[in-house]
Amino acid sequence: MDTNSYLILGISAILILLGLRGGEGEQGFRFARLERKVDALLKKFDIDPQAGIDPEVLAFAKAGRKIEAIKRYRQATGVSLKEAKDYVEEVERSSRDRQ
Repeated sequence: MDTNSYLILGISAILILLGLRGGEGEQGFRFARLERKVDALLKKFDIDPQAGIDPEVLAFAKAGRKIEAIKRYRQATGVSLKEAKDYVEEVERSSRDRQ
């Protein structure tokens, strides 16, 4: 991956974390707007947002095997259970959106 890819993926991760804190009202609206901008950047630079995802995590998530995906992500990164769950759910959501 090139520098632009890492930059876009980093921005996406920050927006996801901010979105977890947001939710309703003005914050939810701002998050949705930021998410659309990131999606536009990904499209403009022809960056696959799933390029940096562990292939096993992606395969488990696409197959609906959430627990296995969470376990694999935790093994690979050492993050908490909640962080892994949130990450896998985002992978699932983005996989559905791309279909």
